[in-house]
Amino acid sequence: MTRKQFLLLVIALLVLGGAGISLFRQDIAAYRASGAKIGAPLLPGFTLAEVARITLQDSKSRSTLVRRDTGWVVRERGDYPANFQDLTDLMVKLAELKVTQSEQVGASLLPRLDLAEPGKGEGSGILVEFSDAQQKVLARLVLGKVVKKKDPLNPLPSAVDGVPAGRYVQVAGAGDQVVVVSDPLGKADAKPGKWLARDFFKAERIRTLAVGPEGGAGWKITRNEEWGQWRFASGGGDLAASAAVSAVNALAQMSFEDIALDAKPEEAEKPVVAVAETFDNLTYTVRIAKRKSGTDYLVSVGVTGDPPKARVPEKDEKAEQKERRDKDFAETLKRLEERVARERALAKWTYVVGAKEVEPLMKERADLVAKPRPKDAKGPPRPPF
Repeated sequence: MTRKQFLLLVIALLVLGGAGISLFRQDIAAYRASGAKIGAPLLPGFTLAEVARITLQDSKSRSTLVRRDTGWVVRERGDYPANFQDLTDLMVKLAELKVTQSEQVGASLLPRLDLAEPGKGEGSGILVEFSDAQQKVLARLVLGKVVKKKDPLNPLPSAVDGVPAGRYVQVAGAGDQVVVVSDPLGKADAKPGKWLARDFFKAERIRTLAVGPEGGAGWKITRNEEWGQWRFASGGGDLAASAAVSAVNALAQMSFEDIALDAKPEEAEKPVVAVAETFDNLTYTVRIAKRKSGTDYLVSVGVTGDPPKARVPEKDEKAEQKERRDKDFAETLKRLEERVARERALAKWTYVVGAKEVEPLMKERADLVAKPRPKDAKGPPRPPF
């Protein structure tokens, strides 16, 4: 090898080495750019106190949660009260979450991670937007595919990933950067019905219950004391205690699935009306109509009457007993009045209720009559309740 060839080889090596170093530095820079936010807050500078509106939207549904003077409401459900606990849980999580993984993803690949914005083709996620009282956007992000990991309770090699462990997220303004957070954010849902407060009426301490078709005859049961035995208010036949208790409990434990806005009478069958009078001087009137399409029911409720303001002293009541019982009565009365005020506000809406919730109230009188015991039956008679 001549001197000239040797010098050319050294120069070539230096050039190649410099190019390699340059590429290595570029790779390091790219890695740092994609991983710089690992461990950093997902939404830096996000302030919960400024949020006055939350919008969640997917390819099929949209929910708008708005903060009013009386609390948070769901706009798509006629400003029905929102589930404050679920709402704050979501906001606090998003404010506290930190990035666990970060990578660059081109726009064409976003649908594979369900990170396309709703209305922009397939593979869309859930768009979440936070705004202040002046409708200025405070944060905007898309929640994508849930990241799953292997079930730790199933150590077999054949076990597949199935435990939600995180979620892909793209924050607006982050370019093509996609991050992963350590929470699947399972409560983030765009369906308005998922955000409704679930507090419903509770007709407790019922004294009489009358159920029948609107404008027609039905059945009525009654009891003289709160813990007394139920009986038919009139007519023959012994009342089946279990059927009576089931009907009464249905009015104390009923839950609903959604709100039916602008429900029309022609959409449902003729309603059944349940009227419950309580030992607290309250009357609950519940209208129940089966939907012509589907298996659920439309339910509305009204509450009238006022609880007694004073306690009737017991015979031979001592001074210390009177003081304690008066205090307990005052506390119970306050809670009852607050509950009744909430229940009266429920009359503004019509509720979608599952069939199982109202089933005990939809029975005919004959279904409530106790069946005679077989002559060869052994053992004591069944208790009344």
